[in-house]
Amino acid sequence: MQPLQWIVLALIALVSTGSALHALLYKREPPAAFAWIASCLLFPVVGPVLYYLFGINRVRTRARQLRQPLGYNPDRANHDNPPVPATFRTQAQISGAVAGLAITAGNHIKPLSGGEQAYPVMLEAIAGARHRVYLSTYIFESNHTGERFITALSAAHQRGVDVRVLLDGAGEWYSWPRARRALRRAGVATVRFLPPRLLPPNPVINLRNHRKLLIIDGREAFTGGMNIGDRHLVDRPRGRRGVRDLHFRIEGALTTQLEQVFLDDWAFASDAAPTPPSPLPPPPSGAGTALARTLVDGPNEDLQRLTMVLVGAVAAAREHIAIMTPYFLPPRELVAALQAAAVRGTRVDIVLPGRNNLPFMHWATRNMLWELVKWGVRVYYQDGAFDHTKLLVVDGHYTQLGSANLDPRSLRLNFEVVVEVYDEQFGAAMASHVERARDASERVTLESLDARPLLPRIRDAIAWLFTPYL
Repeated sequence: MQPLQWIVLALIALVSTGSALHALLYKREPPAAFAWIASCLLFPVVGPVLYYLFGINRVRTRARQLRQPLGYNPDRANHDNPPVPATFRTQAQISGAVAGLAITAGNHIKPLSGGEQAYPVMLEAIAGARHRVYLSTYIFESNHTGERFITALSAAHQRGVDVRVLLDGAGEWYSWPRARRALRRAGVATVRFLPPRLLPPNPVINLRNHRKLLIIDGREAFTGGMNIGDRHLVDRPRGRRGVRDLHFRIEGALTTQLEQVFLDDWAFASDAAPTPPSPLPPPPSGAGTALARTLVDGPNEDLQRLTMVLVGAVAAAREHIAIMTPYFLPPRELVAALQAAAVRGTRVDIVLPGRNNLPFMHWATRNMLWELVKWGVRVYYQDGAFDHTKLLVVDGHYTQLGSANLDPRSLRLNFEVVVEVYDEQFGAAMASHVERARDASERVTLESLDARPLLPRIRDAIAWLFTPYL
């Protein structure tokens, strides 16, 4: 062999070994570490390239700086809470220790069903803004709904309101032409979160900002799972089937926490110094009765906060656990907690879309459902339009809502925001919403899972193998 060939082989071996060593030292889960190590060593060129593109968490060091402005302090979180009824005390202690944020009192939270209900209220709030409008979304389509929001945001900017729009750098590609260009032409301050690009190199495909936030004047906020676009109109024109979803309007002290989440993300994406929310008179004391707290989760965290809170909530359940999610590939610890809950006599209902917009997610989920169904967990497939709603309700009084799905991408790779609500009236309403969907759905049985033909079972199992990356 020529000397140049030896040099090339040595460089390939060095890169493969170095990539494998990096995965060994920095990947937090053994299956992911093993998979990347094997890929780098068995495929000396392709493996390291894929690891560079998809496996390295480039944001953890920079984003860790976001924790302090948000007020993360596990020692003070429970100390600063308002009086919490005994019914909620165990979960409040778990979430406070993990989240490091205090519970806020006096919140009013209203569910909004589909874009037909949510978008007019959101647009009205933007039209009435006097000081600031902060919008963060994963997808901002440039269709009719997107144009309505662009017009409203532009009008707010023209009358002197501080308008800022944060778009995910990958999510914005779901629509063409991109809404960002129209917003910037109108003078609206718009930044992207970790946009993938070739020059200068920034090959971040994962690590998406999946949060959906709209904050008006620090007094009113909207959050949930709904993006901006016609797809969230259930009754779309020309007979096209839309996406069902729930979004939520929030009034009360919780809006300050949600506003700080946006400002921290804005500081990260725009390379600006983190800033606290601008002072305004506090929200009216009679806004509502709900206790609520913000939970933030993302790959910049040392702990998988949301997973820990979920396991704690399931473990504390005594009567009923109601889950509705579009994507369901839970981590092993959550699977075990759900199994244990069902075995001890807690009714566990999980409502999933019967037809998913991501077929490979549906296949992978179907491959693992037997582990839950076998132990008495009740799983249901909805008929009709794809349901993008994300809800967890425990014993009719503790509720989680927000942007996070119960899958590896949300729980490990994405930046998510979740609101936990301690309120019996709200919890009962959300449990009823899940139960109505359950009653109109088909229950999944072991017999139906075992009756799948061989080829679909093989397909489902192959999809399940890629669970860490779905």
